Amino acid sequence: MSIELRHFRCFLAIADTLSITRAAERLHLTQPAVSRTLSRLEQGLGIRLVDRSTHHLALTPDGRAFRDRARIAVSAFDRALATAHHTEWPLRLGHAWSAAGTGTTALLRRWREEHPETPLELLRIDDRTAGLARGDVDAALLRGEVRTPGLVTEQLTTEPRVAGLPADDPLADRTALSLTDLTDRTIAVNTVSGITSLDLWPAGARPATSITIGNTDDWLAAITGGRAVGVTTSATAEMHPHPAMAYVPLTDAPPVPVVIAWRDGPGHPGIGDLIGLAHEVMGRRCDRP
Repeated sequence: MSIELRHFRCFLAIADTLSITRAAERLHLTQPAVSRTLSRLEQGLGIRLVDRSTHHLALTPDGRAFRDRARIAVSAFDRALATAHHTEWPLRLGHAWSAAGTGTTALLRRWREEHPETPLELLRIDDRTAGLARGDVDAALLRGEVRTPGLVTEQLTTEPRVAGLPADDPLADRTALSLTDLTDRTIAVNTVSGITSLDLWPAGARPATSITIGNTDDWLAAITGGRAVGVTTSATAEMHPHPAMAYVPLTDAPPVPVVIAWRDGPGHPGIGDLIGLAHEVMGRRCDRP
């Protein structure tokens, strides 16, 4: 059988909702039609994408891997249609938090001055790769180690880590802190896009309690509300000052690499220029092959 774009869209609706019923509602199709389309896609690929053996539908490992590739394909197709009658092809730059730090304004303005024919769209997406792996953006500014297959990265700079504390916390007036100063505190951990986990602490001095949050806004709210303290980088302090928040340097926490990432393979023709400009604005440019 020939696999068509409709098969991809149907599978992605199932992957997003984890429900044949809700996928059918989203696609304005009947449930049997969605089930048949999924079965035909699996037959055409020769792999099982969805596990229907339990009460709750789940993606198989092959299904999770194919989901990301299908999203990239559908996104590329939709963008090609959207730009077919326009000369502008926007370059989408994702970030999960803090963008390019204090260099964000310079990056956006210099791009506009030097590449007026190509709009640069900065998008915050609460995801470990800021939407890059699933095709929502063309490139991304990311922090920490990036292990996602199919992505290429270049380090731009590093950022020191700081502790985030309520402004009225007894430690807020200190000029510097160590990780062990936070051992007896509840730590706010961003498990969606953050780079801090309890493994940052020495094995014998890890905090006993933590709360899980999903984005920078909730991280800030948890700390300013007195529920927890946190660890982040200097860019957060620069981009998110708050009267109820204090940021104190950490003396024994390793710095965090900041990278620009893009997908390995054909992409937006402006990515090379964006990489070069990001190096100029945020740090020294590395030699590239």
